[in-house]
Amino acid sequence: MTQPRSSKILCLQGANMEYLGIRQPEIYGTTTLDELHAMLLEEAKRLSVDLDIRVSNLEGEAIGWIYECDRAGYAGLLMNPAGFSYAGYALRDCLRGIRMPAVEVHLSNIERRAMKSVTAEACVGIVTGFGLRSYFHGLRALLERING
Repeated sequence: MTQPRSSKILCLQGANMEYLGIRQPEIYGTTTLDELHAMLLEEAKRLSVDLDIRVSNLEGEAIGWIYECDRAGYAGLLMNPAGFSYAGYALRDCLRGIRMPAVEVHLSNIERRAMKSVTAEACVGIVTGFGLRSYFHGLRALLERING
């Protein structure tokens, strides 16, 4: 008998996100990562979702967390791979093997900046270019996917 998935969502912030609000504010804005996380936790509470937020600059650590949460029955993954986007082939392979759906988000429109995400093809969807709102759109889309 298969165990039901939980209402837990892993929110994973990739390489360089710890400097949100400091690094290139003309592209990413001035909101800090802590401020973004507070807003996301408030929205998750409103949506009755348990959001587990983790930040890593190490691709292997991020992969370990994804597998850990997939094994634990998390319902989904909301991820900004950030610096892993263009070189994260190991992360992409991890995403191909997990059971929980993944939605990738980016603050800026990465296509407009001539960047290609190698991880996006392993996700059920991608939200890009809406600033902080990308996370909220991505979370709602992920929940729609999970809840059918």
